[in-house]
Amino acid sequence: MAVQKRAWQRMLSGRRLDLLDPTPVDIEIDDIAHGLAFVARWNGQTIGDFAYSVAEHSLLVEELFVRLAPKVPVKWRLAALLHDAPEYVIGDMISPVKNSVGPGYGDLDTRLAAAIHIRFGLPATLPLTIKRQIKKADRISAWMEATQVAGFSETEANRFFGEPDRALIADLEIRLRPPVEVRRDFIERHNALLRQLG
Repeated sequence: MAVQKRAWQRMLSGRRLDLLDPTPVDIEIDDIAHGLAFVARWNGQTIGDFAYSVAEHSLLVEELFVRLAPKVPVKWRLAALLHDAPEYVIGDMISPVKNSVGPGYGDLDTRLAAAIHIRFGLPATLPLTIKRQIKKADRISAWMEATQVAGFSETEANRFFGEPDRALIADLEIRLRPPVEVRRDFIERHNALLRQLG
């Protein structure tokens, strides 16, 4: 008799999330915020005493998304905040590694994202126009991170991420903070957006 491999992870909330077949009922915002606050962007290769977390990145992407599309409905702001939420269980891989791993990583990410979206009242699959707008905000965030905390020159960042509209980001600065602070702010932002959705 073959032993079935474990495909689930126990969360701090007590939920048991099946990574291969995730269901919305097993997803909690506290688990997402906690995981993302402790997952480092750039494989941890950033300056400072704290890693630049996926949770901090997600907060920045939501802010940039709103600046790019000020009249966007609140539900799409929530989608922007949650754009990397699957990484609370699968981690953050830099693009070269994702490309090497192949479609398996993308499939896992897609299934988790769908369950997360449904859990918080979003469509399983986002409209293409919204995905593109979030991706644009994501690339601007990557440029900011690259130049402010990951050691890239602006020329190098322009080559990889495209040069952003400087007016859009003039008053924004990357701050490296303790994970507990970022976790709290992520949960507060998520809850504020849910309240606006009514």
